[in-house]
Amino acid sequence: MRVVVTGGAGFIGANLCRALLARPEVTEVRVLDNLSTGRKSNLDGLAVTFHEGSILDRELLDEAFTGADAVVHLAALPSVPRSVADPLASHHANATGTLEVLEAARRAGGLYVAAASSSSVYGANRELPKRETMRTAPMSPYAVSKLATESYLGAYHHCYGTGVLPLRFFNVFGPLQPAGHAYAAVVPAFLDAALDGRPVTVQGDGGQSRDFTYVGTVAQVISEAVVRRVVSADPVNLAFGTRTSLLELIELMGEVLGQPVERAHVDPRPGDVRDSQADNARLRELFPQVVPVPLREGLERTAEWFRTLQARVP
Repeated sequence: MRVVVTGGAGFIGANLCRALLARPEVTEVRVLDNLSTGRKSNLDGLAVTFHEGSILDRELLDEAFTGADAVVHLAALPSVPRSVADPLASHHANATGTLEVLEAARRAGGLYVAAASSSSVYGANRELPKRETMRTAPMSPYAVSKLATESYLGAYHHCYGTGVLPLRFFNVFGPLQPAGHAYAAVVPAFLDAALDGRPVTVQGDGGQSRDFTYVGTVAQVISEAVVRRVVSADPVNLAFGTRTSLLELIELMGEVLGQPVERAHVDPRPGDVRDSQADNARLRELFPQVVPVPLREGLERTAEWFRTLQARVP
């Protein structure tokens, strides 16, 4: 089986490439990435075929997809704040980009397409846990672009018979996730600050909660989906129903690091949802064998990666 991973040089993509290459059913992994947020060094030591460029480049997509069996579409312009600052860029990369990927998959003979959506599509709907059948209420351009992503997958399944799997990610974290930039996710931002002895920056009161999912678990689910060709026109939550506030995360992080973690509170960010927790019934139905890595263990693995990274810096 030959698999293309768009955005494969990114944090989730590079972890997924490792999981795919470990599967005996997968004979080749191809990566398509424009390196706008990913890093080629994330793929060091991996036997992948690398195609550098944008998912908006039709010729490049055709080159990467020719002879492939499946596509995992992770390429996107991430971050709610980034989309608030530049909504058109998020739309072009995430909505139009997904449409280009689906068209290229169709031109290549109808490739299977699994793609990343986001829990942000639930937005202002405050009901918990988040069930896939509940009303979506996006609060940011990023969330709108991800709703378009999963909607296009469903449409291509119904119109063209494309085998698809839209997966709603919930606060994925783990090794290779970058910190030190304006749009860094909460776990790497907190770990980077704590290990450097700086207070972590908390937007709002810290009572907001998230369903954190370790990247190794995400990679396991996606690789299993590709190998078994798991198809669902309807979106599927990729999280396991945990609910952790940022204050609880900071306390746990302090236990993992063996040192107290100081915090500094600032104003809440526009477009952020207050609470997020997945209903995982559909995920369990489709992937009954997957055992998620617990939050504490995931934080320990991620902290160890950060320490290794810091040790390399002269």
